[in-house]
Amino acid sequence: MDFGPNKLHDEIREAVRDLCSKFPDEYWREHDSSHEFPTEFYEALADGGWVGIAIPSAFGGGGQGITEASIVLEEVAASGAAMNGASAIHLSIFGMNPIVKHGSEELKRRYLPSVADGSLHVAFGVTEANSGTDTTSITTRAVRDGDHYVVRGAKVWTSKATVSDKVLLLVRTTPLAECKRRTDGMTLLFADLKDPAVTIRPISKLGRNAVVSCETIYEDLIVPVDHRVGDEGRGFTYLLDGLNPERILIAAEALGIGRVALSRAVQYANERVVFGRPIGTNQGIAFPLAEAHARLRAAELVVREASWRYDNGLSCGENANLAKYLASDAAFFAADRAIQTHGGFGYATEYDVERYWKESRLMKIAPVSQEMILNYVSEHVLGLPRSY
Repeated sequence: MDFGPNKLHDEIREAVRDLCSKFPDEYWREHDSSHEFPTEFYEALADGGWVGIAIPSAFGGGGQGITEASIVLEEVAASGAAMNGASAIHLSIFGMNPIVKHGSEELKRRYLPSVADGSLHVAFGVTEANSGTDTTSITTRAVRDGDHYVVRGAKVWTSKATVSDKVLLLVRTTPLAECKRRTDGMTLLFADLKDPAVTIRPISKLGRNAVVSCETIYEDLIVPVDHRVGDEGRGFTYLLDGLNPERILIAAEALGIGRVALSRAVQYANERVVFGRPIGTNQGIAFPLAEAHARLRAAELVVREASWRYDNGLSCGENANLAKYLASDAAFFAADRAIQTHGGFGYATEYDVERYWKESRLMKIAPVSQEMILNYVSEHVLGLPRSY
């Protein structure tokens, strides 16, 4: 790894910061409060070519790696947009990775350019209410009938479902009871969301409300066989190809939230005068903020190592998981200390730190909990017995 100046990365940061500066805190407060998707922001990012940064140039994308994509998402979050901004583009940046790697040439030519230019919104449908992180227990079923599949079932936490045209949908084409291995018999389909056979219900939630999370119900949805990603029954394997880059990008977003939370806290600690002096003079304020900085810097190094290893074709399971774990923890610590630094005003929406706190808390749960990461490290890194 080279820690010297990188002209391309510096240019990406400067360009994304400049674009995000046109969307101030008020914009994000209003969209979070009204539960309105940030269309203007999304379109600005798409027009700048940032939505397609990691899609191959042969299909209209920027042809860059996960490192460059992580820098974009970190800067978006650090601008104050936090998860509302990052989640608006996150799935388009990384979510098509299974199609890039395993989709047919026709599927790539037909859809990747539209994702890259932002004209096609995509969602990801994996989680189900009764299976949670036990993905092999999903029950959404796809039965082949000639040249198409018929899909029945339901998913939860499908982000952007109300504004998306398509969904990468994980289904069972072979019932679990008939499979030799639990990971067999699952298939990835690229399905329509704007179809009468699909019912979409927004889920009321704590935060990140500018980007909706939904329950999606599929009642005999027809999906052409040529919209299958790769081979039937190998969907879980294809899904795994996207897990490491997703964890890296989520870690970068958490890093951005931590940065903006810490920045706001330091600004307030310098400006707020109590007992005749700035509150930042007090070590009870200063030391936790210094610790937040230390945690964020340490997490940043792990994020950079993970993305570098991924982009260079090296194994990065441990690195990607630890990046997500450490960055999420550091971001929440920084946001929590930002609220404490603001005191009572930390609870007021006008200072924004309560929004960072709510959205950074999400990072410790989704898309995988901190506990599941520790399960991975315990088993695959330390060699301890499987615990689940």
